[in-house]
Amino acid sequence: MKRTRALARVGFIALLCTSVPVTVACGGGGKEAHHPLPKAGDMPEGGEWTGVYFSTTYGYLHLVKEGATVSGRWRNAAGDKWGEMSGEATGNLFLFDWKENKIGMVGPSASTTGRGYFVYTRPPGENVNDEIKGEWGLGSERTGVSWTAVKQRNMKPDPASVMPDETQKLEGGGWDESKKKSGGDSDSKDDGWN
Repeated sequence: MKRTRALARVGFIALLCTSVPVTVACGGGGKEAHHPLPKAGDMPEGGEWTGVYFSTTYGYLHLVKEGATVSGRWRNAAGDKWGEMSGEATGNLFLFDWKENKIGMVGPSASTTGRGYFVYTRPPGENVNDEIKGEWGLGSERTGVSWTAVKQRNMKPDPASVMPDETQKLEGGGWDESKKKSGGDSDSKDDGWN
């Protein structure tokens, strides 16, 4: 009799567990909590968006500001991804769209896009390095993953420097160019194979 009740309880618990929506078991569907973006404020005295910023995860981010538009490129610290971003800065707040590419991959999974924001800050103290602190999200989301980077002193931004060699257009071919120019073809010339 005790065994029958125990089995009945186990069956009831199993039935209860299978009827609970999966979203509860997965933590609410796996979406990040949405929170409001910071409001734009004044830049710290002497602060400017143009510069090079370093993060141990995302490597060197090269930003250039022209008018209200800020654009930049980075190559992650592992060296297997590079990306570019652009958007508008208002005071110490930069809202951007980004695209990151996986080096050596082609097809739909080779690149990822999203949005994000940075707030330009200066830590308290003397002789400190300015920082950017923000987040990025996938698709239309602007938040989700933190990104903090320290502005590097005496480094001028060079966005082209982060581009991997694999993306550069190479001039190639030409193996039969001399034959076309001379008007000959491979059968009429002695190419050393006869």
